[in-house]
Amino acid sequence: MPRRILILGGYGTFGGRLARLLADEENLTLVIAGRSLERAREFCASLKSRGECAAVQLDRETHIARELQLIGPEIVVDASGPFQAYGDDPYQVVKACLALGINYLDIADGSDFVKGVAQFDAEAKLRKVFVLSGASSFPVLTAAVMRQLTAGMQTVTSVAGGIAPSPYAGVGLNVIRSVASYGGKPVKSGAAGEIMAGYGLLDTRRFVVRPPGQVPLPPILFSLVDVPDLQVLPEVWPSLRDVWMGAGPVPEILHRVLNATAWTVKAGILPSLSPFASLMHRAINVLRWGEHRGGMIVAVAGTDAKGQAVERSWHLLAEGDDGPFIPSMACDAIIRNVLADRAPTSGARSAIGDLEVADYEKLFAKRRIFTGRRQTKPADATAPLYQRMLGEAWEAVPEPIKAMHDLRESRTVHGLAKVTRGESVLARLVAALFRFPEAGDAVPVEVTFQVQNGEEVWERQFGGRSFKSLQREGTGRLEGLLEERFGVFAFGLALVVDGGLRFVPRRWSVLGLPLPTRLIPRGEAYESADDGRFNFHVEIGLPLIGPIVGYEGWLEPADRN
Repeated sequence: MPRRILILGGYGTFGGRLARLLADEENLTLVIAGRSLERAREFCASLKSRGECAAVQLDRETHIARELQLIGPEIVVDASGPFQAYGDDPYQVVKACLALGINYLDIADGSDFVKGVAQFDAEAKLRKVFVLSGASSFPVLTAAVMRQLTAGMQTVTSVAGGIAPSPYAGVGLNVIRSVASYGGKPVKSGAAGEIMAGYGLLDTRRFVVRPPGQVPLPPILFSLVDVPDLQVLPEVWPSLRDVWMGAGPVPEILHRVLNATAWTVKAGILPSLSPFASLMHRAINVLRWGEHRGGMIVAVAGTDAKGQAVERSWHLLAEGDDGPFIPSMACDAIIRNVLADRAPTSGARSAIGDLEVADYEKLFAKRRIFTGRRQTKPADATAPLYQRMLGEAWEAVPEPIKAMHDLRESRTVHGLAKVTRGESVLARLVAALFRFPEAGDAVPVEVTFQVQNGEEVWERQFGGRSFKSLQREGTGRLEGLLEERFGVFAFGLALVVDGGLRFVPRRWSVLGLPLPTRLIPRGEAYESADDGRFNFHVEIGLPLIGPIVGYEGWLEPADRN
């Protein structure tokens, strides 16, 4: 018979996404519960489920045990919240599930709530059910990533990170209510909540989410949030002295407004931001612009077996509508494990140890979600520029391209190219300014690379006409990008590995002053490998002007016979 899963808040932001994730399971009955029967029915009608979908009206505050007994689910998922505002009896759903022998999951984001569920451990084991709290990105995914990052480390002294949702992710009202409840108030960390981590929405850090071989997110401002990680991670890694987790909503101007409103609470001007939760929710979901991309980062620091300093980070990038599903994936993965007869062990606890990165990767593979790791200490300072920037993605680069960029000393290569030029007067003026080559079908090419202090100078000669650029790792606004300088102009290029190597323009400036991204030079630029030979293809054009120059061809070492 179909297995029955009851989702409290099943038509809400996270509950609805969980239901959509599970919709491909035909041997499953999803029971969508909430205060509005009409909304639950509308959601079921819209859900393209291979199994059954049933709608029920259910208020967690009223006769919850009786309702659960009538529905008879195998697992109850509480995806409603806000868990910080569950009143005098916050665990009434947990108690009802235990009394009826029903397994329980929730996506709680409140540190105290998640930690407090352990009080039911003995009873859960007696009833032979699992009660798992905090089954979401914070802390389940962060903990799984930490286990991966800290492999081989002797001590782990700090962890920092956060989630940067797409501006179009659609943040739920209960999430905003949760954040508003502690905005501007002290946030504690440590196994006993004894360490002052900072003030909610006031303490900030800036991170660049940059999975190797993908287009990174820009440097994003993150603000401290009160999530279970702050208390449960130190229980697993007792050597932790600094635990910091943040959220990075964009656009940044709205984020700064949130920081300012949180300051009024710290200063005693307002007692709480909770009365403004609805206004905050509307603002963040209406006043939005920018790219539909989101990400997550976890960075750890400590020592290796020899006592040397180690710094590693894990990066996740999600494109479009795929990112908003990630917070619901922990429950999805646990439920799928139950369906495959790999149920969690009985007991009541945070879900911090019940999934590994591999469980998530199965779900990521179905969507446009990319992950990767980087290591900054100990760093290989002798590695070539492109290898340092690509990290573990370097191994996926075809050999002829790797050989071309394996620059540890000066080198000269040569080849042939076809060059095309824009015909307009403005296009010719720009081409002359940068000394781009003249048009031709079989133009001799010579490129000389010079390496100094980790930077590379490329001097290109096309038929005797030369132009030069400097390449290095970007910093500041260009962090995570390859910075290429042509005189007073600087361009930030993302290095993307997709069977070859693509160069994606992301930012540019003149004399250090940022220029509008909508006016950035456009055109395909990539390197490929055919029959063991290095090939290049570059197109450069400008909005309103059109094509400036294009050149494609091949290169090989000058001393090759």
